Amino acid sequence: MESYQQHPVPAAADLVNWDLAAGTAATLVSAGPKMTAKEIRGAVADLRARADEAVTHVHRITGLEAARDLRDSEVLVVDRASWAKANSRSFAALMNPALENLARTHPEQLKGANTALSGTLTGAQLGAVLAFLSSKVLGQYDPFAAQTPGGPAGGRLLLVAPNIITLERELNVDPADFRLWVCLHEQTHRVQFAAAPWLRGHMVEQIGLLTNGLMDKAQTLSERLSHAAKTLASPEGRAAITGGNDDDVPRRPMDIMSLLQDPADKERMSHLTAVMSLLEGHANVVMDAVDARIVPSVLTIRQRFNARGKSHGWLDRFFRQIMGLDAKMRQYKDGSKFVRSVVDRVGMEGFNRVWEGPENLPTEAEIHNPSLWMTRMGL
Repeated sequence: MESYQQHPVPAAADLVNWDLAAGTAATLVSAGPKMTAKEIRGAVADLRARADEAVTHVHRITGLEAARDLRDSEVLVVDRASWAKANSRSFAALMNPALENLARTHPEQLKGANTALSGTLTGAQLGAVLAFLSSKVLGQYDPFAAQTPGGPAGGRLLLVAPNIITLERELNVDPADFRLWVCLHEQTHRVQFAAAPWLRGHMVEQIGLLTNGLMDKAQTLSERLSHAAKTLASPEGRAAITGGNDDDVPRRPMDIMSLLQDPADKERMSHLTAVMSLLEGHANVVMDAVDARIVPSVLTIRQRFNARGKSHGWLDRFFRQIMGLDAKMRQYKDGSKFVRSVVDRVGMEGFNRVWEGPENLPTEAEIHNPSLWMTRMGL
């Protein structure tokens, strides 16, 4: 596999041991399917070829001229450990400014061995999460790689070869078709950020504001938890969780985090949720736009891929829920419905106004009611 070059990251008061996170993930995760060196070289070359081929189709389907030139970003075919390392670096680049701000504003609370111990524990926990995810992710466009020292200006597309090969074998589908199908989704993300060069900075700013806001509330965390517990124990809280059902069976996951956020936090979280739904939904629509002329076995791939999603064991479903993967699948569905509704009404050219500036991004309410966005855009 192609190696991911590790770069040093500025220290953030030892609050999170990022190197330990990457190392823990590499230790815990399995290598993947057994392959000879020749088979690995062939798979890497083929995945890179499919990634290049996908860009032409993304350009044709989306009409985004940015697809013509993606030289400011890079494509890497990686193993699971390298994927985990890359993500620990990106997390560090995003989180360290907020952690350093916390260290400046609350230095008296971050002294001594407890801070180092906490950073070690957090690093180990993050490493376990990355290990689990590294065996599930097929590909990922990381726009925040540009924030890391020496990172490519346009971000980095990572294709996780062991997972792609494992799944294509499990589904018993044509490898070339499946790899192109996966690359269509991931390359769409790469094109999105090339078409909207302001988007990376906008997301970094919004994530920073949200993280700083939550960090600044560390002093009142115990009071907020107490308030959350009282809210959940009240009749109103139970009704909010169960949806007012007499059988008291939750109809959606208990969202304790939302109870710990103030209105500004909730607004930023809603905005980021809408942006992620848009990006994931758009990529899904592009991937679904291909037909048998491009991917001959696409119908078989879709059927078997979707059927597999219904067969996860209870332990896998549990991890998916607590790590937010179920929420990601809902983002795919919500965002896809939004994109299809807009394209059906005003065409892809009308939809592409979304990439013109942050003011054109849909709100969470507009994601669920696309006509609101089209009205606001004058479409």
